[in-house]
Amino acid sequence: MPNSSIKDEETYKELRKDGASKEKAARIANAQANDDMNPSRKGGKAPPYEEWTKDELYEQAQEVGIDGRSDMSKDELIDALRNH
Repeated sequence: MPNSSIKDEETYKELRKDGASKEKAARIANAQANDDMNPSRKGGKAPPYEEWTKDELYEQAQEVGIDGRSDMSKDELIDALRNH
């Protein structure tokens, strides 16, 4: 279901697929759709979360303050980071 606040749905979906948070993907997608702004198509050059080790995911979860991270599997950490 399309989100009316997202101006470039395709860019948003691609960024989410690559591991960007909902907020970051929305900011980049909306900036991409704005002719006055010139953001890159993707955010950073980091690989998708699936390529990260569990320790790297844990550290990222710790950095952004995700509760319960010590009991999470790799897939749960990825899901928590994407939905944070």
